[in-house]
Amino acid sequence: QVQLVESGGGLVPPGGSLTLSCAASGGIFTIKTMGWYRQAPGKERELVATITTSGSTYYADAVKGRFAISTDNSKSTVFLQMNSLEPDDTAVYYCHASAVTIPLPLDDYWGQGTQVTVSS
Repeated sequence: QVQLVESGGGLVPPGGSLTLSCAASGGIFTIKTMGWYRQAPGKERELVATITTSGSTYYADAVKGRFAISTDNSKSTVFLQMNSLEPDDTAVYYCHASAVTIPLPLDDYWGQGTQVTVSS
């Protein structure tokens, strides 16, 4: 079992920056992939970025060149550096992890979400 706790959300003006953090904790687990999703009001939850334990990254077209995903050395904390923020980036951002917790199989885990609001 893995618990994910996000932090770093808030209000930022257009063009500004925020960095989100997500820390994984629980029993003995092995994370395969961590990432970020977001959901704006009236829209479906969408993938923002992912990173594997090998360091491979993926970014949605809407955030390419503006956002950067990374992990700490333990691979148990994931960050999302968000630059040049736009009003369309306003959403609840959810941390996600694919992890194995023996004796459980590979499973998906979600954080509680953190609000990011881009407005002047």
